[in-house]
Amino acid sequence: MPRYSATENQYVEGEDITVLASAARTATGQSAAVPSEEFDTVVLELAVTAASGTSPTLNATVETRKAAGTWRSLGAFAQATGVTSERKSFSGCEDEIRGNYTIAGTGPAFTFSVIGFSK
Repeated sequence: MPRYSATENQYVEGEDITVLASAARTATGQSAAVPSEEFDTVVLELAVTAASGTSPTLNATVETRKAAGTWRSLGAFAQATGVTSERKSFSGCEDEIRGNYTIAGTGPAFTFSVIGFSK
């Protein structure tokens, strides 16, 4: 049944998904696993709302796995060096997905989120 998605600002099939809630981050990390066994494809948006430091870079990827299995890559967003946003579709989801991010530069800090919906 269609439902209203704040992410899409329209009615869509699927569920809203938060991989990484908006927060300020200064070090490399990853999200907790997000259940995804009920869908094959997710549409996610990397939204960077603040960036600071000297030559800061943010590389964000999305991974999937079968329950308790080995993580494999679904794809990556373009490298961010400042305020930006990018929406991408990732297919081939298995039982769980997660987001990974690598932050580099001198004194880097990024405020960003990865949210979207399933298809």
